[in-house]
Amino acid sequence: MSPTASAPSRTVRIGSRKSQLALVQTHWVQAELQKHFPQHTFEVHTMSTQGDIILDVALAKIGDKGLFTKELETGMLNNETDFAVHSLKDLPTNLPEGLILGCVTERENPADALVVHEKHKDKQLDTLPEGAVIGTSSLRRLAQLRHHFPHFEFKDIRGNLNTRLAKLDDGGYDAIILAVAGLERLGMGDRPPRRRTRCSGHRMPRRRSRNSASD
Repeated sequence: MSPTASAPSRTVRIGSRKSQLALVQTHWVQAELQKHFPQHTFEVHTMSTQGDIILDVALAKIGDKGLFTKELETGMLNNETDFAVHSLKDLPTNLPEGLILGCVTERENPADALVVHEKHKDKQLDTLPEGAVIGTSSLRRLAQLRHHFPHFEFKDIRGNLNTRLAKLDDGGYDAIILAVAGLERLGMGDRPPRRRTRCSGHRMPRRRSRNSASD
């Protein structure tokens, strides 16, 4: 019998944000660990971060690097959880003392996607009309889009993926930019009345798109 198989059983506590997308990622990690270490029990402990609570202010104006991670970090440092699952792109550059980047899962699709309103269902990014309102909360995406498409109007958009899609459908935006990985994880790749097209054809630099486990 291998050392792993003979190890005493224990309960491992996994920290996660409460959002639907965060939980999809976390439950995938939980299932993989349970499959490889069946003698242990893996529990998911959810929490809301400041980034989840403050939805009426642009992320750039808040300016806190740990906006989506501080509560996860505190849970680990206080021994309330053993590790946390979070998207690597949202981790601060420097982790708090006592925490390390434990592992990185296989990379998902790194592309960004343009999701357009029904009235623009036949449009691509470069065929949207002048003055089209494009929603994004990412400074990286905003800088790239302003460089390539200065004739558009750009508005901040906050909330989880479902909330952002609802704001698009309500007519507040002509199109929004989302991560392909998030859409695919939630099974929303091409649901009408929205239309999705990838932005990579315009040579917008790709983002980091991995999940990580911090311990």
